[in-house]
Amino acid sequence: MSKFRFRGRRRRRKEGVRESVPLRTIAPNLVTSLAACAGITSISLSSEGRFLPALCALLVACVCDGLDGRVARLLKASSKLGAELDSLADFVNFGVAPAMFMFYWLTGGPQHMVDGVAVSRPLVRLVLASSLFYALCDCFRLARFNTMLEQPSLPYWKHFFTGVPAPGGCWMVLTPAILAIALDAKGKAPALSNLLQNPYFGMAMLLFVGALMASRLPTISLKAIHVRREYMPGVLAALLLVVALLASNFWLTLAVGGIVYVLTVPVTFVVFARLRSSYERGLTNTPEKR
Repeated sequence: MSKFRFRGRRRRRKEGVRESVPLRTIAPNLVTSLAACAGITSISLSSEGRFLPALCALLVACVCDGLDGRVARLLKASSKLGAELDSLADFVNFGVAPAMFMFYWLTGGPQHMVDGVAVSRPLVRLVLASSLFYALCDCFRLARFNTMLEQPSLPYWKHFFTGVPAPGGCWMVLTPAILAIALDAKGKAPALSNLLQNPYFGMAMLLFVGALMASRLPTISLKAIHVRREYMPGVLAALLLVVALLASNFWLTLAVGGIVYVLTVPVTFVVFARLRSSYERGLTNTPEKR
């Protein structure tokens, strides 16, 4: 009887230990929560017409989004809860926050006044509809990404994303605003700044980038790019140049990088088409096994 009781106590103690959760598993979720808080703060600042602080808050959200996965892998604290929380935070940070930023920026803030002239109500509604379209495309893109995680992919897809990723879409759609704010800070090219803040141009960007995110077009994946050793000095020199440009003129460099990223979409499609055709030719030339 005593042995039976002793074993029962040990079994209950093991079960209690099994139900405990290491404290380190909370750290990645805290970083993800901080990213979501930064995205919500950006929405609040945009609604007040404080666009530069709103961009800074979105930048903090992007940095936290890039850190949470690395923190989880470093601490070996990955979980399904963290993955779901990350997707929801991405929708807020890269879907809702940029959409609301562009809506308020294109319509002149909460008063809907641009250079002292009131924006017409129908135009405000059209900008809102375009912003909603962008946000919903981002939501669709994230949902499709989650469903494709466990699906096998063809070999030539390993260097590409399906559609523009959510952070990339955020960068693309905010590029006109970043460039306009950088030019205004320098007091240069006021005509170009007015063109970039034109509601019709902004709506075209929202619809275009939203369609790219929801599409199945291949886009470049920097994670899958490998650099050969002989090219490493040149790549390091280019990265150091980018860092120097960011330090000297952060917003203008970020805007130019967004333009370059947009231009990579057609180039990536051409490279993808060549890889796919070579893969299909390889399958055709492979002799069948008897």
